[in-house]
Amino acid sequence: MQSGQIISLKRYLDSTSSGAIDQRGPEEPDVLALTMAAYGSALQEMGNCSLDACPGLGDGLQRGLGRLRNDLSVGMNCAALEAMDAGVQEQLRDWGRNTARHYQQKADEIKGLLIVMARTAESVGARDQRCAKQISEVTARLREVASLEDLTEIRATIERSASELKTSIDRMTVEGKEALDQLREQVSNYRTKLEAAEEIASRDALTGLRSRLCVETLIENRIGAGAQFCVAIIDIDGFKKVNDDHGHLTGDEVLKQFAAELRSACRQTDMIGRWGGDEFIIVLECTLPEATAQIDRLRKWVCGNYTVQRASGALKLRVDASIGLSEHLPDESIKQLLARADAAMYKCKAASRAIGSGASR
Repeated sequence: MQSGQIISLKRYLDSTSSGAIDQRGPEEPDVLALTMAAYGSALQEMGNCSLDACPGLGDGLQRGLGRLRNDLSVGMNCAALEAMDAGVQEQLRDWGRNTARHYQQKADEIKGLLIVMARTAESVGARDQRCAKQISEVTARLREVASLEDLTEIRATIERSASELKTSIDRMTVEGKEALDQLREQVSNYRTKLEAAEEIASRDALTGLRSRLCVETLIENRIGAGAQFCVAIIDIDGFKKVNDDHGHLTGDEVLKQFAAELRSACRQTDMIGRWGGDEFIIVLECTLPEATAQIDRLRKWVCGNYTVQRASGALKLRVDASIGLSEHLPDESIKQLLARADAAMYKCKAASRAIGSGASR
């Protein structure tokens, strides 16, 4: 709804700024004012929904969107409206990533708690075993005392008590072991389910590559450890035309095949992820010269002819890609690093377009 409202507002403002006369009659509603109000209500509802989705982080987004909503004005021009829309999108992206990290942290806390429970259960079991052994030793000593002939009655009583105690201890040991085994099995099941959920969350559903959040976490860990690494952002050229001409199912198949080729071309030490849409990202644990050589080999491997099987028959497509590479610099943030790689990718894309237009002439 936000995108549609922005387009409507921009068209309206463009028409008024170009000299179009408002033909609205005195009884007709002010379209711009109503659209502005609807956009403001949408911002307010997004903020309210963020509180329901993640109470711990929703308050910040709600306040941020509220400030933007208060800045809405019928007197805004196109440039101001575009700037506001960019601000809204940035806040939503940041909130989405922070929320994903928040729930990932909660999952890690739960996993840690399960591990502590498992270790506690094991220690309790070991303690029960030690106690049972100690009481068995006491039972053995009692039997020795009971062997005195001048204490016939006491001996009989002690033997009977020792036997009952031994039976009770044996039963406690068996029941404790069964309860411990059951607890271990339950904890193991929960741990397996949690690990499976973490694996699903860390993967892109379409391509099977690592998710954007997973790659961002890896990059931040690399930065925190002071490791040397490079980042490559890859964008498929003209992918929108594939979707427009052949449909999104064909586009999805191209993305899956492209992801498979990336896996084949990359080394085991490289982390490959889907950055979003038709963009991919690779984290290379090496210096810039080595990464440059690897990307040159990768470009030759992944770019070329692809065949997509459809109900109407095989479709052959030429797939090319623009790649931007950057090496992490000392004291550089993840945002700065990715911005440089993104800029390098767009520079590569512009150069490819220039070559293509020159060849067409």
